[in-house]
Amino acid sequence: MEAKKKKRFGLIAAVVTLLLLIGAISWMSFAVTQNSKHQDTLARVESRGKIVWGVKSDTKLFGLMNTKTGEPEGFDIDMAKALTKQIGRQTGKNLTAEIKPIATASKIQQLKNTNIDGSIAVMTITPERAKIVDFTQPYFDAGQSLLVAKNSGITRIEDMNSPRYTVLVVVGTTAANEVKKFAPKAKVVALQDYASAMQALKAGQGQALSTDNAILYGLAKENPGYVITGPTFTHGPYGIAFDHNQPKMVKQTNEALDTLKKNGTYNRLIEKWFKGIPGLDWHQLEV
Repeated sequence: MEAKKKKRFGLIAAVVTLLLLIGAISWMSFAVTQNSKHQDTLARVESRGKIVWGVKSDTKLFGLMNTKTGEPEGFDIDMAKALTKQIGRQTGKNLTAEIKPIATASKIQQLKNTNIDGSIAVMTITPERAKIVDFTQPYFDAGQSLLVAKNSGITRIEDMNSPRYTVLVVVGTTAANEVKKFAPKAKVVALQDYASAMQALKAGQGQALSTDNAILYGLAKENPGYVITGPTFTHGPYGIAFDHNQPKMVKQTNEALDTLKKNGTYNRLIEKWFKGIPGLDWHQLEV
């Protein structure tokens, strides 16, 4: 009787092992199929008839949630929609744009997981990022600048190079290091977020707030009496990102971007979103 039980148990174990092996093989086959689809973003886009764009929903002027519509709006969103239409014309496909808000920290992972096809979300092109994602040519020429009170007399970062001056920055950004390169004698104070930094600037705890000019544009628009001053003193242009090894998608997007610049669409969107920013000559952003 005991021998029969052992034999029966051994048979059951063998069947279970076989089923697990079949399941593993099936999963591996599915994963390979999925990865194969993942390898060509353009093919996936064309087969689905849409491009899923990851965008910001907390960055004024580029991508900010409209509380009335429940949808993000801004320069990046309008660019995503215009690029989608143009890529559709180039490929002969009727493509639509799906807009998906994403967090800054998850941009790259969302691309890797194919939750989004592309990211147009104030993403600075860096050598480190370029090793794991593909970037298009720059679509916005960003860089670090200063926000100051009107009539402050401050015209450029070098004016801050004195112990008398304090530059406000935000924790976790590279702004402090960059300020020290150009104004080593200035005091630098880091705040937790941009709301706190703006409040500190208004309270006179610093004479300038420094970060990416794209963020300063939004702060200047929301806070009358404060202007962006001087030229940018770093260069960190924004690029549109796709998963790594996507030459076809990058090529189509670059061609679409060139067309939008040539036919005036790009400049119309620049005027729509950046005209009237205190201290900014929006014509300088035109191409």
